[in-house]
Amino acid sequence: MTRQIEDRGALEAALESPRFLLFKHSRVCPVSSRAFTRYEEFVRDNPDVQTGWIDVIGQRQWSQWVAAEYGVEHKSPQVLLFQNGQVVWHQSHREITPDSLADALAPRNP
Repeated sequence: MTRQIEDRGALEAALESPRFLLFKHSRVCPVSSRAFTRYEEFVRDNPDVQTGWIDVIGQRQWSQWVAAEYGVEHKSPQVLLFQNGQVVWHQSHREITPDSLADALAPRNP
């Protein structure tokens, strides 16, 4: 299940899990709406994945803080994969698909 991440405390709590997927979403952008639908499809099919989303318009300052704090240029839509509190992968726009999300979360061989 996905939930809206509305402040730093909520993000810090979410980042206590080993991996966390964060979706940055604009509710007024059709490209973001399509990507959010694909994200929700992935979340529905992968209920064990810890995830949440940010409203980049309604919470612009918060969204910009996340970009600055974690060193990832802001885009919308955008998905960030955190591992042990650090961004290890990100993707944006039409590249956000259930397959790209699954690939990003797939175990890697050392």
